[in-house]
Amino acid sequence: MRHILAIPVVVTVALAAGQSFADEKLKVVASFSILGDMTARIGGGKIDLTTLVGAGGDAHIFEPRPADAETVAKAQVMIVNGLGFEGWLDRLVEASGSKAKIAVATAGVETIKPGEDHDEDGHEEAGHAEGEAHADQGHDHGDLDPHAWQSVNNAIIYVANITQALCDADRANCENYKANSAAYTAELAALDAEIRSAIRALPEDRRTAITGHDAFGYFAHAYGVTFLAPEGVSTESEASAADVARLITQIKEDKASALFVESIADPRLIEQIGKDTGVKVGGTLYSDALSGANGPAPTYVDMMRYNARTLTETLAARS
Repeated sequence: MRHILAIPVVVTVALAAGQSFADEKLKVVASFSILGDMTARIGGGKIDLTTLVGAGGDAHIFEPRPADAETVAKAQVMIVNGLGFEGWLDRLVEASGSKAKIAVATAGVETIKPGEDHDEDGHEEAGHAEGEAHADQGHDHGDLDPHAWQSVNNAIIYVANITQALCDADRANCENYKANSAAYTAELAALDAEIRSAIRALPEDRRTAITGHDAFGYFAHAYGVTFLAPEGVSTESEASAADVARLITQIKEDKASALFVESIADPRLIEQIGKDTGVKVGGTLYSDALSGANGPAPTYVDMMRYNARTLTETLAARS
């Protein structure tokens, strides 16, 4: 009798196990918050997503923990920016022993070099990002600016690359990913047009901004705003006294600038430059990370719209 009673239990457990296996989601890891948001929009409820460097986190100085290695070890797909942005990536993957497919979101993006003065037509110095699996070029980012997401047209390329990576790993849900991607791409195209229109409304002599580090080169390249910064493309490096002095001299000579702090950076340097030049700080820009859910930039679309609005309102009001 005990054996007979046990049979329904075994069958029930087996059915439950089979249901759980059928409902298992694709395990995806995104390197930082902006990629995490993009991946979530495309993957929807079909993926199990973990973002390593969360909202408000600085991926330049991220130090992976053992728990991160465990997460990466279980991943089936990793979405990374590439262009040397994640200087810790190769070490983390090696330590984890992960077999995940690594998708470089910047593959095919038209790249620029740090510090280049670009306008909307300035493509002569540009290159193209390659889709290599491991894109670690060290903390100095090599010869390329990694902040390609600051152009919405580049973000559309990111979305295509992420979509392809999810489809390659999960054919059963590919049509779902493609549908989400198409809707997201249309939203991004509208956002790009919105930002272009807002910047064009600014007088040309009111399109210069100063930020903490050189994170907005692609925004400048795409939309025609000039950004000056005392620090390079990574927050790991500190501005030299000579760099700060040159920037202060330029600000005083131009008399046409606005200062902005960055959400991920210590504001004291920008605040000091403001005191030395008499230029007021015009607000906070989000460069390398999203805000928390209750902040002004919880998604990539929100971030780009908020940055554009903060820039244009401050620059337009500058005396």
